[in-house]
Amino acid sequence: MAGHASVLEDDSLLSRLDRGLARLEWGMALVSGIGAFALMCLAVVSVSGRNFFNEPLRGYVDWIEAAMPFIAIFGISYVQRSGGHIRMDIVVGALKGRALWIAEFITTFLILVLMVLLVWGTWAHFDRSFDFSKPNWSRDSSIDLGLPIWPAKLVVPVAFAVICLRLVLQLVAYGRAIVLGLSEPVAVPLVMSAAEQAAAEADQVQGHDQ
Repeated sequence: MAGHASVLEDDSLLSRLDRGLARLEWGMALVSGIGAFALMCLAVVSVSGRNFFNEPLRGYVDWIEAAMPFIAIFGISYVQRSGGHIRMDIVVGALKGRALWIAEFITTFLILVLMVLLVWGTWAHFDRSFDFSKPNWSRDSSIDLGLPIWPAKLVVPVAFAVICLRLVLQLVAYGRAIVLGLSEPVAVPLVMSAAEQAAAEADQVQGHDQ
């Protein structure tokens, strides 16, 4: 979603499931951030080695290729939960009540269909690489260091499977909002107005000052 969003919580089973999955998503996003930081450190080592010792880090490109799925994909479900993915809000932003939740339900369902197909395709891609009988359990490896490729390939279907769980939860929440006529359902990102976003940011800054 475009803009900043909030997720409401209560004591319902749906909200408890949402919070439980959010903890997993937060952990995956943390791994993604650690991967980005590790690549930054490797870049410093490689550049320093090239400049001071005329010897860059061997296999630097291999490590980048191995870590890239963690950085680019592992945190996508966390972003979906927080409403951070970019989309066009020209039409949806003008909708209210059941019309809004119906539109959200339809678009979320279409995303779920796409993600299920991607899980199937990426798992097949991983399966072609993984083999217990091969060295490092991999049929293929990186060029310079010979790193096994299957761990990086496994990251993709795992991340896509988690976002499928998130989308199912959001479909249930949107369906519940449609049936019950809720104005602010739990377990889905609610886009905040500019004034609400400014107030939330002001409260956050004020909390750091205290």
